[in-house]
Amino acid sequence: MQQRTPVVIVGAGPSGLLLGQLLYRAGIDNILIERQSAHHVQARIRAGILEQVTADLLDEAGVGQRMHQEGVVHHGFTLLLDQVRHRIDLAALTGGKHVMVYGQTELTRDLMAARAAAGLKTFYQVENVRLHGFDSERPTVTFDAEGAAHTVHADFIAGCDGFHGVCRASVPAQALQTYEKVYPFGWLGLLSDTPPVDAELIYARSARGFALCSQRSATRSRHYLQVPSTDTVAQWSDDRFWTELRHRLDPQAQERLVTGASIEKSIAPLRSFVSEPLRFGRLFLAGDAAHIVPPTGAKGLNLAATDVKYLSAALIEFYQDRSEAGILAYSERCLRRIWRAERFSWWFTHLMHHFPDDDAMEARLRAAELDYLVHSEAGQRSIAENYVGLPLDFGAAG
Repeated sequence: MQQRTPVVIVGAGPSGLLLGQLLYRAGIDNILIERQSAHHVQARIRAGILEQVTADLLDEAGVGQRMHQEGVVHHGFTLLLDQVRHRIDLAALTGGKHVMVYGQTELTRDLMAARAAAGLKTFYQVENVRLHGFDSERPTVTFDAEGAAHTVHADFIAGCDGFHGVCRASVPAQALQTYEKVYPFGWLGLLSDTPPVDAELIYARSARGFALCSQRSATRSRHYLQVPSTDTVAQWSDDRFWTELRHRLDPQAQERLVTGASIEKSIAPLRSFVSEPLRFGRLFLAGDAAHIVPPTGAKGLNLAATDVKYLSAALIEFYQDRSEAGILAYSERCLRRIWRAERFSWWFTHLMHHFPDDDAMEARLRAAELDYLVHSEAGQRSIAENYVGLPLDFGAAG
C-alpha cells in the first residue's frame, strides 16, 4: 500500500504524539507508526514532573485542559540529607516558577485522544520498519501492519522511537558520535494507590542509599529506591520495599508513610547518553532516540518535549515560509539544551547516590558540596533554575 504524507513520525510515545499534534494544529498532515500496541503505549509508567515549558507546549497542542484540572502544582521540593530536611523553594528562587505533577500515562492518554479526534492516521503493532533515502529529498518508510506491506513517501522522517528504535540504528555508524555513562545502580520503582508522604517530592540521601518519594495524585504515590544494578524485581517483595524505604526516611516521613499493594514495580537502569548530531538529511532524532538522562531531576520527558518544540517550529517554518533555517539549526539548538540537562542530571545523581567505588575523599567532597548547596542561596538558586527548566532561549546566540 502506497501513501504520501509531509511528515512520517516513527514512535508513538509522548514525543511522537506531541509532535504530531503540534504539526496538525499548524495544518501539516502526518502519519505515525508504532511497534507496540496502543494499550502498551498508554500503560507505560514513566515520568510525572512537567516543567513549565512542557506544560506550555501541551497548551499549545490543545491538550492541556485535563492537566490543569487534575495536575498538582509544586512550588518546591525537599532534600532529605542524613535525616535533615532542606526545602528548595522553587518559586522564591526562580521568580515564581514551578513544576506540575502530571503522570506520563495521563499525558499520553490526552495526546492519543486528541490524535484520534483529529482523525490522523496511526499504525500500531507495526513490524519490519525500514528507512530509505533520508539523505535525499524523497525519503520513504516501509513497514508491515494490519496484514499488509506499506510504503509511506514523505518529505521528512521524525525519529521518536526511543533508545532501542530503528531510526538511530539506520544511521551509518561513521556519521554518529555517541557519549555514554552507565551507572552502577538502578532505581526500583513502586506505584501504589496510597497517599503521598508529603505535599511535595522528597529526595533522600541516607547511609543506606538514595530514595525518592514522589506522587501522581492525592491518592496515588510513586516511590523509588537506589538498588544494585544486579538486583531483579523478583528479589523485592512489597513488604521488603516498604521496609527499606522506611529506613531511608526521617521520622516525620516514616510516620506519614502509608503502605499498600503495588500496582506496578520495575527497576530502571541509569545511564547518561547523547548521540550527535540529531539531523541526517531529512531524518531527525528526538527524545530518547537521541539522548538519555538519569531520572534524578526529572529531565527525560521535558527534554524530549523541547526537542519536539524545536523540530515542530522548524517544520512549520519550512512549510509556511519555505525556509530551511530552522531545519539546519535543529541539531545545534537541541544539543546546547541537551548537554545542559545532561550536566544537571549527572551532577544531581552524583550528589544524591552512593557509588560502590567511592573512597573517603569522594565521600567528604560530596558532603562538602551538599553542605554548600543547602546553605548558599546561590547554590539553591542554581538547582532551582535547572529543576524548573531553563527557558527555551536560554543562552541563545544573539
